[in-house]
Amino acid sequence: MKALKTLLLAACVAGLPLAQAAHAEGFPTKPVILVIPFPPGGPTDAMARTLAAEMKDTLGQPVIVENRAGAGGNIGAEYVARSAPDGQTLLFGTSGPLAINSSLYRKIGYDQLKSFAPVIQVGHLPNILVVNPSVPVHDVHELVAYAKANPGKLSYASSGNGASSHLAGVMFNSIAGTDLQHVPYKGTGPALNDLIGGQVSMSFTDVLTAMPFVKAGKLRAIGVTTAARSQALPDVPTLAEQGIKGYDVSVFFGVVAPAGTPPATIDKLNKAFAQALASPRVKQIFAAQGLEPAPDSSPQQLAQFIASETEKWKGVVKESGARLD
Repeated sequence: MKALKTLLLAACVAGLPLAQAAHAEGFPTKPVILVIPFPPGGPTDAMARTLAAEMKDTLGQPVIVENRAGAGGNIGAEYVARSAPDGQTLLFGTSGPLAINSSLYRKIGYDQLKSFAPVIQVGHLPNILVVNPSVPVHDVHELVAYAKANPGKLSYASSGNGASSHLAGVMFNSIAGTDLQHVPYKGTGPALNDLIGGQVSMSFTDVLTAMPFVKAGKLRAIGVTTAARSQALPDVPTLAEQGIKGYDVSVFFGVVAPAGTPPATIDKLNKAFAQALASPRVKQIFAAQGLEPAPDSSPQQLAQFIASETEKWKGVVKESGARLD
């Protein structure tokens, strides 16, 4: 009897790859749900909908966008983490739920390193350092000199405690030795309204939101926060080029499935998203939004990137003192 059980178990294990391949062959059997962990109308939502529309014929089933907002993206991320690992429910995640929130929130219901099977990195959206035109600086060197000569005088607006625009300032203070004062707002819109009005001095905000104000002369762009310059503002040098060595801050976007999703299904999803990202229409739309494409579209690259970003932000969040319930 024991020998028979062993043979049956071996047969089942040997049949797993075949079963997984069969699942991938028939996948998807119904519309694929792409969960956005933020409200409609923002850049994350817009990018996801652009991809979903492009993929309507790629998988043989439509891709339906579903917004599940709340807790900085944690609610939507947890929903996907607890979904069936069949590739039918995916997360269009960002730096928050996929890297920063594990250090920022006291308790979250998933582990970004263990709860998901990475599918593909979509790209990243650079932040840019913008100042109100009344601030007498035109580059980072002048900014650092002015900030050190006037400690505590300059303030920077963010979209909220623990947001990328907050932590970017924490990192800047740490590397440059400045004392920029953080002023949190409830969203990017209110933050930029007060910046344009002169109530705060500057902001490390995303290029998509700031670009129209920069081009209209209402804000002055003095540095891009990523390692390479932004294709949307190619004439604006990076902070690293201007002496802030090692500075690299952006919001990244990636698609993940629940952990345990069959590798063959992940491979099919990866190829479908890669095909959509290579579409001239999608490339044109994303370029206009300031999105920088990922250098590698493999699931393995996204897994490594999530791990490195998690580690990077852990120390910055600790230094900031920000903790959310």
